Order: sequence, then structure tokens, then C-alpha cells
Amino acid sequence: MQTDFLEVSQLDLASKYLKEGEVVAFPTETVYGLGADATNETAVKKIFKAKGRPGDNPLIIHISSLEQLENYVEAVPDTARTVINHFWPGPCTLILNKKGPIASSVSGGLETVAVRMPDHPLALKLIDRVGVPLAAPSANTSGKPSPTNASHVKSDLNGKIRAIIDGGETGIGLESTVLDLTDPAKPTILRPGGVTVEELRAVLGEVFENNPSEKLESAPKSPGMKYKHYSPEKPVWILPARLDEAKKVIDKLEKDGETLGVLTSSNWLERLKTDQRKGLSLGEINQPQQAAARLFKSLREMDEENITAIVVQPYNKKGIGTAYMNRLEKAASRIL
Repeated sequence: MQTDFLEVSQLDLASKYLKEGEVVAFPTETVYGLGADATNETAVKKIFKAKGRPGDNPLIIHISSLEQLENYVEAVPDTARTVINHFWPGPCTLILNKKGPIASSVSGGLETVAVRMPDHPLALKLIDRVGVPLAAPSANTSGKPSPTNASHVKSDLNGKIRAIIDGGETGIGLESTVLDLTDPAKPTILRPGGVTVEELRAVLGEVFENNPSEKLESAPKSPGMKYKHYSPEKPVWILPARLDEAKKVIDKLEKDGETLGVLTSSNWLERLKTDQRKGLSLGEINQPQQAAARLFKSLREMDEENITAIVVQPYNKKGIGTAYMNRLEKAASRIL
């Protein structure tokens, strides 16, 4: 299959492809999404094939209006309306009971659907022109770091999908928060993301967090719960939280023959980088949102280097740091 590379001015062509049941990658404020008509079972299955994604890993549907929401969920509880009023459009996905002609593959056979309204003008215009929700996971090969620009999508999916819309770099750089509201009295975060637990608690009061250490036997309600994710080809190892300890660990690993790529804050990198050691900055140490925005891109960039492993600085699990650490821990094979 030939993959078209489209400019933002070519939304009419992109929407034509989607209406014809094809798959198109497009930018959102979080990461690039791999979109298909969420009501077309054949089109949705093309997403799973292109990504190599397990069939029981559900997809998020993206909408451009509240009217679309009403058409595809059984009810919108007050808890959901509160979240919508504060965080939509934006990086917060709600899990609600589904209705209407959503393709069964979207929900992995469950009676629920994950839905969000992206905060990106191009994504909203595209959904509007297609006229139905777009099912859209991240536009990458399943298991690899999510794409934050069109070149990442091209690297993974060129020749496997109909088109890629180049909308530049994404802003947040990590996927949306997924909030399960099937029991409105017990809002539960299934995946941390662009909206933090602190922000949700400020408007909802009590918010529960899924325990990722619990073994998942049944089909997951949300993407990002069951399978290995976000991993480059090179192994990823998490550094100790203290700079002096991290430096000792790196020195010993290199003495033992490892060739390391280092991903840390600029503050740490000044102390750790050498002429022989590859290093990329994740931003200022007190700006975890910078680290979140740069993590996937930096993992992909470092994966191209002639190294044996990538070592990465951990951040505190508060605010967006929770989502950053969720992705890093899923990508990593070792904690140093």
C-alpha cells in the first residue's frame, strides 16, 4: 500500500479516505492517533492489523461534539459532565456504557466505550468532516514508543496505512488520562495521562487509582493496562533517584562494557555527559511536563544510536510526573 503524506490543508482528502474505510494518522495534543471510522468494523480491524495490536486491547473513540457523545453512550452521569466541563476538549478519556453502532472491535467485546474530545483544531475539524467518531490508538507499531511527530509515524507505519497528516510536534507528548465512570460513585483512573489525579480530585473529590501490579485476567477496559508498551529496541533502565548514586551506577556499567545513552534533566546531564557518552536532555529538573513531552521522542532518537542500553532519570510521582513514570516503568526492563 502506498501511504500518502498530507499537509494540514488536505483534510478533505484525509476525510475522504476515512469515509472509504481507510486508516489515516493525524495529530492530537497528546500523541499522533491512528484513525478509522469507529462505526465501520472492517476499517477498525485495519488499525489492529497495521499496528500488530492484540484484539482485546480496546481503542479510544474521538469525538468533536457533545452531540456525538450522546449518540454513542447510554447515559452521561453528573460525574462525567463535571469532568467534561473542566477538561474537554482535552487529554481526558472517559469510559462509559456504550450504545449505538460502534464497531465491536473498538471495545474488545466489552459493553463499555472509551471516549474523548481532543484539544487539537486539526483533529476536531477532521472528525467533524468525517461525521462520525474516529477510533484512534497511538499511530505506532504496538509496543513501541508513541509517536509525537509525523516522522515517527512514517518510521513505523509507512506502507501499512493510507495516509499520514503532518501537523508538527504534539504538545503534551503522553497519551490521555483514562477515567472509568461506569460506576459514577467510584471514578477510577485506569491510565494516568495529560490530566493529573490532583486536577481530577480538585473537581470530583475522591478519585481512585488502578493498581497496575494486579494481574489482569479479563479483557482490559482501557488501552495501556495489559500489554508491554512504549519500548524501543534498546533496553531501557531506570536510574536511581539521586544524582550521585546515578553517576556511580553509570560509571560501573560502562566499566563493565556497556555503551550507554543517557536521558536526564539538563541539570543532571551537565554532570553526566562526556565526549564518549551520548546524552539527551529531558528539560529542567523542576519542569516534569518538559520530561513528559520529550520522553517518547528521546527514546526513539536514542534508539538510533550505537549504544547497548538507554538509562533514564526517574521523576517524582506527582502531577504529570505520575504519567511520565507510568510510561517509563512500562518501557523499562530494569531498575538500577
